[in-house]
Amino acid sequence: MPDFSMFDLSGKVAVVTGGNGGIGLGLARGLAKAGANVAIWARNEAKCESAQKELEALGVQAIAVGCDVAQEDDVSRAVATTLESLGRIDICFANAGFGHAADPLKLRMDDWRRLMATNLDGVFLTLRETAKHMVERGGGGKLVAISSITEIFGAPVQPHYAASKAGLGGLVRSLAVRFARDDIQVNLIQPGWIVTDATSPALGHAKLSETIVKRTPARRWGETADLEGLAVYLASDASRFHTGDSIRVDGGYSIF
Repeated sequence: MPDFSMFDLSGKVAVVTGGNGGIGLGLARGLAKAGANVAIWARNEAKCESAQKELEALGVQAIAVGCDVAQEDDVSRAVATTLESLGRIDICFANAGFGHAADPLKLRMDDWRRLMATNLDGVFLTLRETAKHMVERGGGGKLVAISSITEIFGAPVQPHYAASKAGLGGLVRSLAVRFARDDIQVNLIQPGWIVTDATSPALGHAKLSETIVKRTPARRWGETADLEGLAVYLASDASRFHTGDSIRVDGGYSIF
């Protein structure tokens, strides 16, 4: 019989920022199905409550912590709350982020800075604070940042979004080197076109959606469930020698 115990997350505690919907909730579902207890850090209380109940229905402990990852004090409090409720943090998926369309010739600096504060600063703060706990308790852990294939191709009407996601690659590789001897693996996921509330405008635009599907060898949009297996792998003992990597989940879109 095959031994899949290395993928078992029972007794582990995972943090997922922005885990109350979209890709974040998809990641949280996968981790919970593998046995991890999950702390969702997010801002929308109603969505947090719904996500918490869904995860608890999978038979694990789940908590929702109000947190704006762009605020250093919020992140510190979220770590403390998670430790108080669940005892430890073994896994962290820094997923919280957003984007919006803007012509680079008209993009205001306050909009640029607001997005960077969440998409880049927020990921750094999240990974830094959870890594502190992992190192202080003696090492061992998993840190994962969620980027986008716009990091590869660019986004002509979302230059600030593409820039924020590109910055995550350098951050992840740097942290992977820094924490390797602490037995903490740091990796990056680059999702392609995934069906979420955030991508619903593109999905609802018939011509654009058709172009995306034709460009994708899998000939479909991705679902959040398509990220679950990779999330479990990167969170598990199966990936203990895998660090500093960027992994695309895009149905082959980036091959061309």
